[in-house]
Amino acid sequence: MPPLDSVFYDSVPISNDFLRLSDPAQFTPLPNTWFLGVADIVDSTGEIARGRYKTVNMVGAAVISGMINALGGRVFPYVFGGDGAGFAVPGEDADAARETLAALQSWAETEFAITLRAALVSVSDIRAAGRDLRVARYAPSTGIDYAMFTGGGLAWAEAQMKSRSFTIQPAGPDAQPDLTGLSCRWSNSPARHGQIVSLVIQPTSESNEADFAALAQSVLSVAEGLERAGHPVPPKGPPMSWPPPGADLDAHVSRAGRNLLMQKIRLVIGNMLIGLLFKTGMRLGQFEPAHYKEMVSRNADFRKFDDGLKMTLDCDPATLDQITRMLEDAQSKGKIRYGLHAQQEAMMTCFVPSAMRDDHVHFVDGASGGYAQAAAFMRA
Repeated sequence: MPPLDSVFYDSVPISNDFLRLSDPAQFTPLPNTWFLGVADIVDSTGEIARGRYKTVNMVGAAVISGMINALGGRVFPYVFGGDGAGFAVPGEDADAARETLAALQSWAETEFAITLRAALVSVSDIRAAGRDLRVARYAPSTGIDYAMFTGGGLAWAEAQMKSRSFTIQPAGPDAQPDLTGLSCRWSNSPARHGQIVSLVIQPTSESNEADFAALAQSVLSVAEGLERAGHPVPPKGPPMSWPPPGADLDAHVSRAGRNLLMQKIRLVIGNMLIGLLFKTGMRLGQFEPAHYKEMVSRNADFRKFDDGLKMTLDCDPATLDQITRMLEDAQSKGKIRYGLHAQQEAMMTCFVPSAMRDDHVHFVDGASGGYAQAAAFMRA
């Protein structure tokens, strides 16, 4: 008997071997009664060109934090894409997903003058269109695991959204999603070995799953030769400065209709205490700053499968050249499309339900456009 739809995701095996997930056999089909939600920022490359890198990442991560809060912390599969996100929920949560996506669109426009588009598609519609949606779970630490997607369904749903199918309309101007726990208070992590490289690789219609799996395995094997497989965040955690970068963004995210200036003052004062704890290493109750910073690094989501492969790597020139030659060869054969964007720093956007637990979520992207710029290069 298949598991009940509402507990399906609990039954999906969790792997701590990322390379193993290049094998499509490690993915489990989602039930037909589930729904896939997708959202992204219209003209994200234009927003990035205007210097709004952190804002783009914050709005993209808000899609995930809004859904986590809407579902009361229940686990469900999601993936961060830099300028947007995708997630899947059982049919019983489809209404909550619609309401949350509608509220997020209004919030993004009100707070940041950013247009967020969104769509919700049933898995049965995805399969009727000849695509599939399968999921795996990868645990970078004992505290958290991240979803991986394959089957073509996520990319198909995003294309449908951009062609204005299955779209969700924004809610009223006063709609406010619950974004409790979303923040971006860490400073950027500079490259230590060359450059921070954001990489987006997608299969073409000429590539079957075995072809793409073989290429992904090869690319990942090369990346494994980098320190910590190219992890761009230092092992002891990212740097921290005061006043924290992104305080204005955090104020927009957390104010929930309150006065923006007063909320920013509250956050700056609060971060003064937090910064003192991290600087001195002083414990506060059950909170251990050194342990927390190490878990931030271990939990960081710097590589993922989402109908392709995305990675943000701290990469030396020789390894980058080797990976690029492999990708150029595969692209010349019509097997893939890829985009690459190099920068000097990585940045992080975080969702922290509790600083006393190890299940805090940290999305990593390049600090000057990252995945969005790499995707734009791929389209060009």
